[in-house]
Amino acid sequence: MTKIGLFYGSQMGNTADIAERIAQAWGGDLVEVQDIAQASPDDLANYSCLIIGCPTWNIGELQSDWEAFFPDLADVNFAGKQVAYFGPGDQVGYADNFMDALGILEAEISRLGGKTVGYWPTTGYDFNESQAVKNGKFVGLALDEDNQAELTDSRIQAWVSQLKGEFQLP
Repeated sequence: MTKIGLFYGSQMGNTADIAERIAQAWGGDLVEVQDIAQASPDDLANYSCLIIGCPTWNIGELQSDWEAFFPDLADVNFAGKQVAYFGPGDQVGYADNFMDALGILEAEISRLGGKTVGYWPTTGYDFNESQAVKNGKFVGLALDEDNQAELTDSRIQAWVSQLKGEFQLP
């Protein structure tokens, strides 16, 4: 069976923990979890289905490992790849750039030919602006471990269930 590559960057460990929880929600060993700090463009190229995890850092910036890897995205052939995104953020403390990192990565990977799946509703969140909102939805799963940690597990379960329908695995 086709594997799913889950690539994450994590500054404080939250995104790494969430990546493992997402992989567990899939069950079995379908999802292969990798730290982007240890990955190469060839690693991403090995999968037709990708899950990208990145927290929004500082004021609307990519996490440092994703920032370092960003120029290497151009070396990945994303044509025909389905790509889902997730990330933690703080909608209260950073209401003007909540989930911006997802928007930054999604815009670039889409420009390079990746097909975005896993859009997530903005209802239930309280923020002002986000680069991750496209056509009224987040480009991926938005999690807020600072203000809504009690919702994380149910959001992961619902999103993985949604992705199981959207990823067209042979």
